[in-house]
Amino acid sequence: MQPANYQILLVDDEESMREFLSIMLHREGYHVDAVGDGVQAVERLKVQGYDLVISDIKMPRLNGFELLAHIRDRFPETVVLMITAFSTTEEAVEAMKQGAYDYITKPFKNEEIRLVVKNALERKTLRQENLQLKKELDRRYSFGSLIGKSKKMQEVYDLIEKVAASRANVLVAGESGTGKELVAKAIHYNSERKDKPFIAVNCGAIPENLLESELFGHEKGSFTGAVQQKAGLFEVANGGTLFLDEIGELPPSMQVKLLRVLQEREFRRVGGTKNIQVDVRMVAASNKNLEEEVGRGAFREDLFYRLNVIRIILPPLRERRDDIPLLIEHFFRNITGREGVDIAESALCSMLDYHWPGNVRELENVVERCLVLGQSSQITESGLPPQFHAGRPTQQGQLAEIPDTGLDLDAYLGGIEKDILLKALEKTGGVRKRAAELLGITFRSIRYRLAKFDIDPGAEEE
Repeated sequence: MQPANYQILLVDDEESMREFLSIMLHREGYHVDAVGDGVQAVERLKVQGYDLVISDIKMPRLNGFELLAHIRDRFPETVVLMITAFSTTEEAVEAMKQGAYDYITKPFKNEEIRLVVKNALERKTLRQENLQLKKELDRRYSFGSLIGKSKKMQEVYDLIEKVAASRANVLVAGESGTGKELVAKAIHYNSERKDKPFIAVNCGAIPENLLESELFGHEKGSFTGAVQQKAGLFEVANGGTLFLDEIGELPPSMQVKLLRVLQEREFRRVGGTKNIQVDVRMVAASNKNLEEEVGRGAFREDLFYRLNVIRIILPPLRERRDDIPLLIEHFFRNITGREGVDIAESALCSMLDYHWPGNVRELENVVERCLVLGQSSQITESGLPPQFHAGRPTQQGQLAEIPDTGLDLDAYLGGIEKDILLKALEKTGGVRKRAAELLGITFRSIRYRLAKFDIDPGAEEE
């Protein structure tokens, strides 16, 4: 950025110092305002944003430390430089500990001030650019609360973006824990309905005898316990989106009623005689294969086609392993509020190799478990749940007998692992990528395992 794009506020109770700094910084091309104490500075900050505040420490009414605390709290993106007399540099160092970028000691040279101001503003610009880049990366690798950079997830994002602008019903398919409700929310909050209600209901969690009343409401006295009129979820969601999770659990009688709502855009409360019209965007989800359910007569074919206008298939986590490190970082940030997860290479390899039957939900639970039970802030292999240490089924047939003198289990298993790695490399001509595919592990994992045993594959990668 050019100097003319920066706004600087000078705060000093010495008029001569304010005039001197104002003239010098104006000549450099900066926009400069000057006030005589911290109270005036606080008032200026209320009406004008500043890139940089240069403040004296010793001032009446509100000193430099107090002003610094105010800026850190209210305007964290503003950079602060402190001015101090030579004899009070300890105070300036303390100010840096409290968040000041740097300090200038009186008496000072013009060139020194120019350089410090230039560096401070460049740092601010760099920080803003980094934040913008991070936001761009987050946007590129996420959609709402969905996280993933893999090709399959990018395809899901593209489809959500296209679907959100339409009024079409959507069917989200995927295993439990893949994030089907997150897809429904992403569709809603990226549509013109985003300011209207988003209502989610799990069809399998509501008893069958209560489901109709939950969805459509009831009139007073329509059944025992109906002491007053109640609006159903369709009414509550009017103008917005209704997400019906586990739609495959709907009993046949409710399937008929739901089909009518989708066709006619109207319904009656339980015990009611009046048709109620609604404008609701329907998003349904199931971890069952609804086409198979239709084939065996458990789900109405006409309802399936009404719901399945657009289908979004969420891949299981085992089919998008590239997203695992990104998801680990995301969950770490959500749980701890900090950036930069510390994870051991062996733990990451185990997590990349694992089959994740519970998908993203299971991964989140594992990360939280490691952080809660771990003795350090690092995620280690020993901190992973028992299922990670159970090992994979082998076709070894028989194990060696355990001698009376005992057995070094780690050394024994390590020998088996090394032998399998060598056999895989021999079979693939030393090509690590093909050997990893042969063993059902990631390339990163085989690289770690080969390094552990100091094995040189001795071949160029394909």
